Amino acid sequence: MLMASPKIASLSWGQMKVQGSTLTYKDCKVWPGGSRAWDWRETGTEHSPGVQPADVKEVAEKGVQTLVIGRGMSEALKVPPSTVEYLEKQGIDVRVLQTEQAVKEYNALAARGIRN
Repeated sequence: MLMASPKIASLSWGQMKVQGSTLTYKDCKVWPGGSRAWDWRETGTEHSPGVQPADVKEVAEKGVQTLVIGRGMSEALKVPPSTVEYLEKQGIDVRVLQTEQAVKEYNALAARGIRN
């Protein structure tokens, strides 16, 4: 049986809680069956140039159908075309939104059983 995508239970400035985890995340990666903290230092990510293919590779490899990327509350985090193209080449639908809208979209997709 395929694991379901966990719901994002709450969001406020600099804090996110994910169903099934006792942790409070500043930034996180969520996929069917799990979640973890996203430490930008892992790949040297900064607001500009933004989210790189290396940042989304782990989640892409979890078998997601759709990847929702939040750009931050004030949309300071960029998502360059190269990252979107990297995901689309793997057949993954990409949605890039302001973080509050991204959480709503992610939860709506999860509720419909979309692996995201």
